[in-house]
Amino acid sequence: QVQLVESGGGLVQAGGSLRLSCAASGSTSSTYDMGWFRQAPGKAREFVAGISWSGGSTSYGDAVKGRFTISRDNAKNTVYLQMNSLRPEDTAVYYCAARHRVSSTYGYWGQGTQVTVSS
Repeated sequence: QVQLVESGGGLVQAGGSLRLSCAASGSTSSTYDMGWFRQAPGKAREFVAGISWSGGSTSYGDAVKGRFTISRDNAKNTVYLQMNSLRPEDTAVYYCAARHRVSSTYGYWGQGTQVTVSS
């Protein structure tokens, strides 16, 4: 079992930056691939970014490439999402998720943190 708690959301003006954090706890959380997803009102959940358990591989959704950076600190059991050049369309609830490194499915989810970008 892995427990995930997000933090760092808030209100920011367009062009600004925020850094989200996801604190993981539970057995061997460092062997889990981690991801960030987001969901805006009335829209489907969207993949934002993912990072392998070792941190050696990352991937991004097309909407955030070049603006967002995912990273992890396994010593602190924490994953980060640095969000730069924020746009109003980035407004959403952002969720942290985990999957065991041999799994293809994210089975653990945090409660989400709201990010609102004003124009």
